[in-house]
Amino acid sequence: MHPRRSAQEVLLCDLCETVPLQSHCELCNINLCKACVGEHLSDLSKDHKVVPFLRRKATPNYPKCLKHADKHCELHCEECNIPVCITCVSSGKHKGHDMSDILEKLSANTESLQKDLEELEKRIYPRYEKMASNVQTEKAELETKYGKLTTAADQQGEILHREITGIVNQRKSAITEMKTKHLDALKKNTDEITQKMAELKQIMSDLKSILKSNDVSLTSTYKSRNSEFRTLPPKVRVTLPSFSPQKINKDQLNEMFGSLPPLSINTEHGDTMKSAEAVSSPPVKPLLDEPRVTATIDTGYSRYELTSVSCLSEDQVWTRGANNTMKLFNLQSKLLTSIQTKSGNRPDDIAVTRDGDLVYTDYHDNTINLIKNKQIQTVITLQGWRPRYVCCTAGNDLLVTMISDDETQSKVVRYSGSTEKQSIQFDDQGRPLYSSGGYNYKYLSENKNLDICVADCGASAVVVVNQSGKLRFRYTGHPSNTEQSFKPFGITTDSQSHILTADYHRIHILDQDGQFLRYIHCHLRRPWGLCVDIRDNLFVAERHTAKVKKIQYL
Repeated sequence: MHPRRSAQEVLLCDLCETVPLQSHCELCNINLCKACVGEHLSDLSKDHKVVPFLRRKATPNYPKCLKHADKHCELHCEECNIPVCITCVSSGKHKGHDMSDILEKLSANTESLQKDLEELEKRIYPRYEKMASNVQTEKAELETKYGKLTTAADQQGEILHREITGIVNQRKSAITEMKTKHLDALKKNTDEITQKMAELKQIMSDLKSILKSNDVSLTSTYKSRNSEFRTLPPKVRVTLPSFSPQKINKDQLNEMFGSLPPLSINTEHGDTMKSAEAVSSPPVKPLLDEPRVTATIDTGYSRYELTSVSCLSEDQVWTRGANNTMKLFNLQSKLLTSIQTKSGNRPDDIAVTRDGDLVYTDYHDNTINLIKNKQIQTVITLQGWRPRYVCCTAGNDLLVTMISDDETQSKVVRYSGSTEKQSIQFDDQGRPLYSSGGYNYKYLSENKNLDICVADCGASAVVVVNQSGKLRFRYTGHPSNTEQSFKPFGITTDSQSHILTADYHRIHILDQDGQFLRYIHCHLRRPWGLCVDIRDNLFVAERHTAKVKKIQYL
């Protein structure tokens, strides 16, 4: 039936769709009004057979031949199992094949169809109806059942919150107690010094009186105590305690909270669908034997100026050079955006946040700045320290390498927003982790295992510490390299926890434990800044050419 018609509507002509039908063409199997019959018969390429609509069933509705449009099929080829016309049979293509009358075939098939219809109506469809009803009942009960699960999770969360709050209060109480003891020690030291100062004042006053009196007896009996006071009172040194947060083991925390098995959806045949919550680990991507350059971006900076690159997406990268302008390019070297620093100074480094905003460090005015919707906001201003290089972490923190104003100290600081959360400067023996003075290039990156990786050019090493700031290892170059010293500049990490660092005309690839895997060469000319996109494509800022190269190495 025509989709626009129902049983109560007048049946319309299939051609004009406006006038009620009167006739039927059995060759073309369409319905026609009186006006459209003449137009339909004007097509002389076919032998049309038009009958009154009410008599259409009296004449068998033979199927049209697929190979001969003006013929209808009156026979059925049993071997090919297809309807055929007289022309098909006479062509010889079905020579030797058994033929049957199409109407006899239709009658046999009609009986089979009738049985199928009866089974569908009386047995199969009612069972589907019952199943659908059961599913609706189950859906109606879901709100209550899942509500109980949510309530149980909330209650367990409140218990854990109370425990954590208790631990936090214990630590805060211990900190307060240590602070009181620290102050008491300093007060005792102050009292001792004050007492000595009072004695000194008295001695100085007595000496002035003796000198003023010119009394020989007083002068001859005077005994000097200067040697006693040349030894200064002992200075109290109290080591300020530091809080060392332990890495949170999410697996243990999940076990402590309580288990929730994944949703299992089973069919009656025992098939089980995979849980929607099941999370697969990232696929292992082997290293290519021959890394290849897949795109080259001309940044327009002068030679030796391009030093940093940071991915905004798979086909857009931010760059910075030796002037005060940061530029956003696509893979076709088209300049999409350029932004100047707030102070007019050259930025030391750039990084893209998880939200797609740009962060840059300003060494000369001691600031770290955020660019959001082309508006620059100073989020951190340092005192006594100068920011150098920056990266954004998976947790949306900022990691910043910085040096002291007198360039005698270096450290890595973690910020959450504008709040300092962590300072990493010394190892367990109190020795500096990072070099100071000289080459102050210290690009850094957070690895997927949350290690903090610093390319310490001044130390000729990649220095890697864990999330708590504890030294894991130092990589000082491949042992077989005796031609030149190892000088790492840019550094980045990928989804496989590889560490990649730029060194002269090549890039070292290390595993997460600092073991050398291989080099990337690709005819690089002084690779400097590095970054990877979400598909592990490597972007390299070349100083000698002021170009960014996109490299596939996995």
